[in-house]
Amino acid sequence: MITPSPISANGGDSSEQPHLALSSVSLRYGEVRALENVTLKVPRSSIVALIGANGAGKSSALRAITGLRPVMAGEVKINGQVINSPTHTVATHELVRQGVAMVPEGRHVFPYMSIKDNLLMGAYTRNDKAEIAIDLEKVCERFPRLKERFHQQGSSLSGGEQQMVAIGRALMARPKLLLLDEPSLGIAPQVIRLIGRSLIEINQRDGITIVLVEQNSRMALALSSYAYVLETGHVALEGDSKALMTNDHVKRLYLGG
Repeated sequence: MITPSPISANGGDSSEQPHLALSSVSLRYGEVRALENVTLKVPRSSIVALIGANGAGKSSALRAITGLRPVMAGEVKINGQVINSPTHTVATHELVRQGVAMVPEGRHVFPYMSIKDNLLMGAYTRNDKAEIAIDLEKVCERFPRLKERFHQQGSSLSGGEQQMVAIGRALMARPKLLLLDEPSLGIAPQVIRLIGRSLIEINQRDGITIVLVEQNSRMALALSSYAYVLETGHVALEGDSKALMTNDHVKRLYLGG
C-alpha cells in the first residue's frame, strides 16, 4: 500500500528551505480581498493540501503562486527566490521553465487535438526530442487508457480521461512542483481513486512536490501529509493531515461528521 510521504508537524524541517513559501500574501479582485495575510510553506518532495469551501481562497492561492494575479502584499517564493510580490511578478511561461506546472480546474483539454498532441503541448518549452518521447511513453504507462485512445480527439474522452490528459500534459513539462486545482471535480469515484494513487506515485517515485487544492477534503487529507484550511481568504487551521481528519471543526464542516 502506498502512503503519503512524511513531513514534520510544522510543515517541514525549519532548517531546510521550503520548495514553495507564501509569506503574508494578500490578493484582491477589485475591492474584494480573496486572500488576507496568507502564510504557508511546502517542503520539497511533499504533498500539501489546501482545503476549504467554495470561495475560501484556494484557487486564488494558486493564482498567486503562478503569477496569474499580482499580489497586493506579501511574497511568493520558490526555492527562496521571489516570484510574485507587489513589485515583481515572474511570467508564467518562465515559471514552467523553472519547474512549475499546473493542472487547472476544469482540465481544459484541447477538444480537436489528439490525445498525443494534447500531451505534447505540455513539452512546449523543451527541445530535447528523445527525452520528450521517453516522457510521453511514461505518461502512457501511468495512464494506459490514454495509450488506447492515443489518436482520438480530446472531445471524445470522459471527464476522468480528460483529467488524466491534463495531469499527463503537466508531467510532460518535467515539473519539480505540480499544482492541482480540484482534480476530483466531476469525476466518477473509481477514477478519483485511480488519480489519487497516481498522485502518490508521482510524488514518491518521481520526487515531485505537489500542492493539492480540493473541495473533496477527505481525499485531500488522505493523500497529503500536511494541510491548510482556508476560510474566507485566510488560514483558519493548519497541521498534520491525519490530525486534521480527527479535528472536530474539520469533521463538522468538511468531512460530514
